[in-house]
Amino acid sequence: MSKIWLNVFALLSVLFFANASGNDARQPKQNASEAPTGTLQKMIVENASVTMQLDLNGLNGSSSLVARPVTLHFAAAPNSFFSILVFNDLLRRLQPGSMALALQNSSPAGVDIPGYSNLPAALRSSLKRLTVEKLPSGQGFDLAVRDSNTGFTFFNIEGHQYNYDAAAQSFTITGGRLLISRQFASTLGILSEAGSLAGTISIGAAMQPIQIDQLVRGETKAMVMPPMQHAVGPGVPNLVPGPDVIVGDVEDVAQFNAPVGTQVGLAIGTDSCNNGDQPVDWFQLPQTDHPVVPQNLYRMSGGANNDTRFEQIGQSWMKHTFFALEDFVCGNCNTSGCQTGSHLCPGCSDPYTSGLNGDQDSIGSRAWVNPFTGSFPSTANNHSGHSHNGVSHRILVETSDLIPAQNTGASYFGEAAYISPHEFTWCQSHPTQCNMFNNYSYRRFSVSGGPTFFNFPSVGSTVRMQPAIQAWAATSATVSQIEPDPGNDGIWLMGYKITSPSAGIWHYEYALFNMNLDRGIQSFSVPLNAGVNISNIGFHAPPQHPGWAHDGTLGDAGYSSAPWSVTQATDSITWNTETFAQNQNANAIRWGTLYNFRFDADQPPHAANATVGFFKTGSPIMVAIQAPAGGTPTPTPTPTATATATATATPTATPTATATPTATATPTATPRPTPSPRSSPAPGPRPTPPPRP
Repeated sequence: MSKIWLNVFALLSVLFFANASGNDARQPKQNASEAPTGTLQKMIVENASVTMQLDLNGLNGSSSLVARPVTLHFAAAPNSFFSILVFNDLLRRLQPGSMALALQNSSPAGVDIPGYSNLPAALRSSLKRLTVEKLPSGQGFDLAVRDSNTGFTFFNIEGHQYNYDAAAQSFTITGGRLLISRQFASTLGILSEAGSLAGTISIGAAMQPIQIDQLVRGETKAMVMPPMQHAVGPGVPNLVPGPDVIVGDVEDVAQFNAPVGTQVGLAIGTDSCNNGDQPVDWFQLPQTDHPVVPQNLYRMSGGANNDTRFEQIGQSWMKHTFFALEDFVCGNCNTSGCQTGSHLCPGCSDPYTSGLNGDQDSIGSRAWVNPFTGSFPSTANNHSGHSHNGVSHRILVETSDLIPAQNTGASYFGEAAYISPHEFTWCQSHPTQCNMFNNYSYRRFSVSGGPTFFNFPSVGSTVRMQPAIQAWAATSATVSQIEPDPGNDGIWLMGYKITSPSAGIWHYEYALFNMNLDRGIQSFSVPLNAGVNISNIGFHAPPQHPGWAHDGTLGDAGYSSAPWSVTQATDSITWNTETFAQNQNANAIRWGTLYNFRFDADQPPHAANATVGFFKTGSPIMVAIQAPAGGTPTPTPTPTATATATATATPTATPTATATPTATATPTATPRPTPSPRSSPAPGPRPTPPPRP
């Protein structure tokens, strides 16, 4: 109990002292009118019912298609410290804690439960002392089922959804899948089944508040309990100048609901970190000065080492953040002079579980945001006029891209980013403190299960401040960054890898990743030697989301998923989609997406220049690659590539011409300074981002 109350007091102390102390001289005075006003409640479980449906076949390592279910009903111990935070009646997060379970509707021995005697002995002996625990960040799973006495983990829980009803003060967890823990699988003698599906769990709870804070413009005016008095610690060392939000931890990848057609919907849990010495603005909609969180999934596969190609197989819409929690995942958190809730303070972290990042009602279309400036309209998260199914707005992935038997030896990478308008506006007034190019982080995962529900065990730790394509670079692929219009637009990355699958044949694999380039990419042309024979020409792109009402695309039609056209000439091969003038919803390489282009050739690689044409604005450019072309030719841009060129280089704050004037946040017309590269890495074992050209 002492640990739980220490967490309570810590939260109170952070809120109190962050607002009671004077402003740090290094930090700007925040606009109090924009700070959060409302009610923050910490609530615990007053009473709850828990239902587990277990599959005896899964628990015994049997592959029988005939399910042998056992249904167990539990009641939660009264006043369990399984707590949630609710701000203005909206669920903000679960806090680490536990809920003890009491087996219901059975004799003391439990033998009257159908199927009880067939349960594994280790589980039978612990049925009277099971607990559901909310795990701390970084554990790989959000929830687990354990023995309350020994701490033995029976099941990890994945794929669940959280729902809070403010009027009824009720909290539910639905759709949870019980995965056999490695510890339990070892005890059962089926270690290979660790992570496999063993059943489902659902929880319905009545909640009661144990702490209520009234915030007025970021200041705590009243609370149920007085704050603990303690001194605020010193400033956090080794932080970079300015606000700098990064993904400090990619926690997990989780599936939600059964497939819809051939697709599943996934989400990634993230912990943001403020790697800068200034607070990051974190205001809630309808205010637009807060980060948004896109999520992506990639697969590396092919060839003898399963690293020939690196493909994006899924992308989500973007999560809108609100009410920053000042946690300690990133190290020392300094709230001195920082308005908590409306800002992520220097050195502090803010968790978003996969359940929150997959909450469909708080995910807005990517089409609304300019990824370089971070600007988007207040209407960027409007869900009126459409209904969701199980995959809507989440990371859309084809089941065929996940089924282990169809992707033998493949590696998977979950990637997320925090795109912050505050970083851009700060860069305008502090040109040596531009932190918009280190927002992406990734983590490797494997895939098991399927074809209905997939599990994603993590492999290794989070690689901070690098996009996932850098994992391909670690396999001897070449990856370089290109900034076509410094100070006015973002960057994209060119990746390629040449292999020789058989004598006299070379495979050419190219990957173009648009990190935060608002203009997008419309064409890609590779030079060829005279007489070269090419075959197995290919193109790959992640699936686009269907059109939705208020999704920011022209006519709410969504972006096209049409494959790019390919044209082979005597001296080049060119892929292209429609121009912006032809179709504003064309399948261009927009921000946060990676497209692949490939072929086999009967001539070896040489240094060459590819031609890349842009979608919305800007003239085509040359980029260094290897190709079956001798020397370093300068190909003439194709008519398709030049069709997109315009004289304008000013960034547009809206992704298409369809956004209304009231929905734009156009940056100032003053000359934009060139963002500078990171002068030093963040604290801890974080890899240094590759230098920008």
